Amino acid sequence: MVFVFGGTSSEHEISCLTAAGVLRALDRERYEPYGVGIAKDGTWVRYDPEELAGLGPGGDGALPVVDPRRPEALLYRDGARVCLATRRGDRLGGAVPVEVAFPLLHGPFGEDGTIQGLFEMLGLRYVGAGVAASAVGLDKHLMKQAFVAAGLPVEPYLVFGQTGGAWTPEALVAAVADSSLRYPVYVKPTRGGSSVGISRVDAAEDLAAAFALAREFDPVVIVEQGVVGAREIECAVLGPTPGTRAPRASRPGEIVVHRPDGFYDYTAKYLAADVADVVVPADLPRDVQTAVREAAIAAFGAIGAEGLSRVDSFVRPDGSVVLNEINTMPGFTPISAFPMMWQAEGMSYPELIADLIEQARARGLGLR
Repeated sequence: MVFVFGGTSSEHEISCLTAAGVLRALDRERYEPYGVGIAKDGTWVRYDPEELAGLGPGGDGALPVVDPRRPEALLYRDGARVCLATRRGDRLGGAVPVEVAFPLLHGPFGEDGTIQGLFEMLGLRYVGAGVAASAVGLDKHLMKQAFVAAGLPVEPYLVFGQTGGAWTPEALVAAVADSSLRYPVYVKPTRGGSSVGISRVDAAEDLAAAFALAREFDPVVIVEQGVVGAREIECAVLGPTPGTRAPRASRPGEIVVHRPDGFYDYTAKYLAADVADVVVPADLPRDVQTAVREAAIAAFGAIGAEGLSRVDSFVRPDGSVVLNEINTMPGFTPISAFPMMWQAEGMSYPELIADLIEQARARGLGLR
């Protein structure tokens, strides 16, 4: 099987950490891995599994990146099979057949249906959500529309930039003031993850700067209502086991941020274990746990997800649940919530990876 990581999005480094975590947990007696890194310039290169498993922060704290100078990788169709080879000039070498791809990519051009479409056209089975579900899951506007259509609760929001018009700071502040939104609000790139480019805004005068930051990552920006006094709860979902139909939801976990004015940002998610804790399982009443799990499975179904997802929600003081978002390829770093929640259910890290691979192997090719 081929593990694809890196990518051209702002989440490149986190994808490298995710891939290393998965490779270290892979049962090598069951699966033979091959690594393909996508450099920031879009070059596809080969990685030895041991090199991939060893990726991590350097001694100076620098995060790993894919080296575009490595031997170039090529996935191609050869009759009824898909092969991975190294290309040197006009020659291919080291070709091996691959049965399943594991795209460990975060953000645009990897988690948004683009590479999933490539795998579909190659006829290569792959881990995770399909083309449409990946695209909807990464686009926060489309995702919320899917949730609302399924009768699931979401907080109010506004989307800016879809018509291509230029927004002045004054027009932006006025649009928020004329809406049902009340400060604090969160300003986000619509198609992104890992809390990159996200700002909490507590007053109108800070809105323009937050908007400009989000626009650095996506021309379309979403402004969401902040949920004050709620607990941030996550739930891990796995697709059905072969021969069954029902997705599986873990017991919820809770994100506890240690800064009263902070939020679960990029650093807290991936780099600094002392900024926030993931408490698994969350200390919630049984009926609230059930509501969170049911909402997570409903969100999984609303976008047509497959394989895996992490569903983020808020639990208000009255115990009601409101959905935040779904992530169709959550992180797999040592402090990531998704594997921690399944480990709390008694599923080891290697068992989790094997479960995902076997789901992909059992899935049919083409329309389904």
